Amino acid sequence: MKLEATSALVTGGGSGLGAATARLLARHGAMVHVFDRNREAAEAVAAEIGGVAVFGDVTSEADAAAALDVANAAGDGLRILVNCAGIGLAGRILGKAGPLPLADFETVIRINLVGSFNMLRLAAERMAGLAERDDKARGVIVNTASVAAFEGQIGQAAYAASKGGIVAMALPAAREFARFGIRVNTIAPGIFMTPLLANLPTEAQESLAAAIPFPARLGDPAEFADAVRFAVENNYLNGEVIRLDGAIRLQPK
Repeated sequence: MKLEATSALVTGGGSGLGAATARLLARHGAMVHVFDRNREAAEAVAAEIGGVAVFGDVTSEADAAAALDVANAAGDGLRILVNCAGIGLAGRILGKAGPLPLADFETVIRINLVGSFNMLRLAAERMAGLAERDDKARGVIVNTASVAAFEGQIGQAAYAASKGGIVAMALPAAREFARFGIRVNTIAPGIFMTPLLANLPTEAQESLAAAIPFPARLGDPAEFADAVRFAVENNYLNGEVIRLDGAIRLQPK
C-alpha cells in the first residue's frame, strides 16, 4: 500500500510510538489522522505534521466510528490503520496486599486488546467498501503488541495477556479479511524510549539498555515507525508478527 496521498489513522498518535508513526507517515505523503484521548497532544502532533486531530476513546464504538469516518472521508477512503494506543499497569497476581484487583486487569485488557479489536473491526468495515487498488488491495491494519506477549515478566500478567491477545488475533483477522484485500500485521516492540521510560533516572535507563544484546540501547520510536512503514508498503506481508527488540528475551523479573 503506497503512502503518498493515502488516508491513514494512528491511534495513540499524540505521543510515543504513535506520534513517531504519525510523523513518518506524514513525511512520506500520507494524510494522517491523529487519534488520541488527549486532545492537546493530538492537536500538537497534527499541527506539526499537517495532519488532522481526532479525539476519543478507542474502547468507545461511537468515538472510534466518528474518528474513522473522518479519515474515510479523505482521499479515496481510509486505507491505513495503525493501532498504537495502550497502557501498561504493573501488579502481581497475588501481591502483598492480596490478589490483583479484577478492575485493574479488566482495564488493561479493555484498552489494549478490546480497544485494538474495536478499531480493527470498524476500520475493516470501511475499508471493505472501498475500490481496489493495485494487487486488489483495499487496506492495511498494523497492530502493536509487545515482547511481553511471549516472555511476560512477573507483575505483567495483565499487560502480557492483553498483548498476547493482539498477537493471537493477527492471523485469523488476516485470513478473514483476505477476501476483501485487507492485510493485518502486528509489531511486537521491545524496550523503547517512550515518554514513560524517558522519565526514569539515567541509571535505570542504562540498566534496561544493558540487557539488550545489540544494539545495547533503548529502541528509538522512529525505528518502530520505520517497521510500520515496511508493514504497510510490502503488499506480501500479511498475518505476521514482527519482533522489534534488539534480540532481547525478557527475564522473569
